[in-house]
Amino acid sequence: MRRFEEILDIAAERKGGRDAVLAGIPTPKSPDEIAAIPDDRWLAGMARGIFQAGISWTVVENKWPEIEEAFRGFDVGALSMMSEDWFDDLVADRRVIRSAPKIAAIRDNAAFLRRLAEEGTPFGRRVADWPEADFAGLLDWLKRDGSRLGGGTAAYLLRSMGKDGYILSQDVVARLVAEGVIDKAPSSRKAMQAVQQAFNALREESGATLTTISRVLAQSIG
Repeated sequence: MRRFEEILDIAAERKGGRDAVLAGIPTPKSPDEIAAIPDDRWLAGMARGIFQAGISWTVVENKWPEIEEAFRGFDVGALSMMSEDWFDDLVADRRVIRSAPKIAAIRDNAAFLRRLAEEGTPFGRRVADWPEADFAGLLDWLKRDGSRLGGGTAAYLLRSMGKDGYILSQDVVARLVAEGVIDKAPSSRKAMQAVQQAFNALREESGATLTTISRVLAQSIG
C-alpha cells in the first residue's frame, strides 16, 4: 500500500492542493465529550440513519422536527416499552417515515440502550472507550447487537456524533481495492480486519485521525 503522504498527494492533485483536501474535515470529540452525549440523542441519531436508508436524506431532514415530536424526543424509557397501540399509531402517522420495520428497529434500539444503561455502562461511555485501533470491532458490535445498524448506518452515526473512525464509502473502498488491501467491498470479518490493519498502519505512519485518513482516501478517488 502507498504511504499516506503519497495518497494525500494524489488527492491534492485532484482537488487543487492539500489545503483543499484537508479543509472541512471534522475534528473528533474527546472520549469524555462522547460519553456525555445522552441516550436520547444517540437514539435520535440511530433513528435518523435508519430512516435515511434507501430514501432521500432530504426527505428525512425536512420531516425531522415532526419525527422528533412523534417519537416524544426519543425518550429511551418510553420507546423501549412502546405499546402496540403506539406502534400502530406511528406506522399510520404522516409525520414520520411510515415503515413498520424501521419503527420496530427504533423501538428495539431503545431497549438496547436501556439495557446497557441498566448494566452500568451507558452506550456513550462504551463508544467513547472503544479503541480506534478496533473501529471494525465497534461496527461489528453495533451490527450484531443493535437493530438495522449494519452497512454504513453505524459508521455515519458515529461520525456525526464525533467518534473518530472511517466510513467505507464507494470511493474509500475503491482506494483500498486499488492499494490491494481488499478486492471488493468488505463483507466478512476477515476483510474488515484487513481494512482495520490498513487504517492502523496509515494512522501510525502519519499521526492523522482515522477521520482524516478516511476523507483523504475518498478524495483520492472521488
